[in-house]
Amino acid sequence: MKRILSLSALFLALALGAQAQSEVKYGLLSRSAIIEAMPEYAEARAALATLRQQYAQEAEYNELNFKRQFAEYLEGQKSFPLNIMLKRQRDLQEELEKGIAFRTATDSLLRQAEAELFAPVAERVDSAIRAVAMERGLEAVINTDEKACLFVHPSLAEDITAWVEEKLTALTDE
Repeated sequence: MKRILSLSALFLALALGAQAQSEVKYGLLSRSAIIEAMPEYAEARAALATLRQQYAQEAEYNELNFKRQFAEYLEGQKSFPLNIMLKRQRDLQEELEKGIAFRTATDSLLRQAEAELFAPVAERVDSAIRAVAMERGLEAVINTDEKACLFVHPSLAEDITAWVEEKLTALTDE
């Protein structure tokens, strides 16, 4: 009798586990597609493009200045006394080093500006994703951009893109 009760309890536990497992739901979405569709993303890209253009113009100005100094150096190289020629070489070396340092700093500043410009957009999307996941009772949300999960059975997952976009619109209207 105990054995029958133990087997019955085991089957009941398995049945309940299978039923609970079938209720598990996952959300699927392309986070980058949602972000790229936002007006704030376009604004951030435009601001970054403007900043990038300003830095490029300054780098071009520095390069033209270096080329002018180099041309003057080449033109007067034969007529300069040794100490003037050495001074001009040092000046050219300094200009070259300043140009390289500016380009290096520019790359770093652009990466930092990009992170600062896009962080609020990403946080807003992530907040909407969390809200939708909680509302829909999801166990997890899978970002299909990463291709980390090659297959999720359709009975266990749903595309939540439309709900997230709706949530973002509602957050914008508030």
